[in-house]
Amino acid sequence: MQKVIETDDEKKLQNLYDRRMGQEIEGAILGEEYDGSVMKISGGNDKQGFPMRQGVLTNTRVRLLCKKGHKAYRQRRTGERKRKSVRGCIVGHDISVLNLVVTQFGEKAIPGLTDDNCPRRLGPKRANNIRKLFNLTKTDDVRKYVIHRNFTNKKGVAIRKAPKIQRLVTPLMLQRKRARKAEKMNSVLRNKEEAAAYKKVVAQRMAEQRETRRSLISKRRSTRKSQKLAADKK
Repeated sequence: MQKVIETDDEKKLQNLYDRRMGQEIEGAILGEEYDGSVMKISGGNDKQGFPMRQGVLTNTRVRLLCKKGHKAYRQRRTGERKRKSVRGCIVGHDISVLNLVVTQFGEKAIPGLTDDNCPRRLGPKRANNIRKLFNLTKTDDVRKYVIHRNFTNKKGVAIRKAPKIQRLVTPLMLQRKRARKAEKMNSVLRNKEEAAAYKKVVAQRMAEQRETRRSLISKRRSTRKSQKLAADKK
């Protein structure tokens, strides 16, 4: 929940000057109705709308050379860098909006902020988080416990809206897992069979080459022997 507090009291604002982002302040600084509360400075904007940046230790505006991954900057081209104006993290007189987060509640409830409960409309999506929320076991059906809402659309049709459960183990998922495992095993066996067939063909080709070479050598020897005998007869 959020609440906007507008004040022009310089005595209250003086207590906020020279404070940094992340520091905690007493709620009594802003008034008696916030007595006992503890608030943390989470950010703000100056009068021209430039946001405060954590880590910039100044109470003025500076121009930083920003690149991909920096806050308040979106890269348009690969490797692009650009100078952007940001406000320092120290509160000064030029701050027009200061964001505070209540970290500790006081004895009195703050009207419009801590006096009412705002339940979460959305619930967890992951199956294990749903089991943790409702203290379920592995045998319970998570789909019956997912947080949903029923409403009527413009056409007058009643619709049940619920998130898609993530990491839900279903029979179809197990079947696909078994199919992937079987396909992997079949691929391994097929590769082994193809490797064995290839080795067999290679061995057969090598044997044929050895036999061809042996026959060629024997032919050469017989030819040389016949030529030697013919030369001796002469």
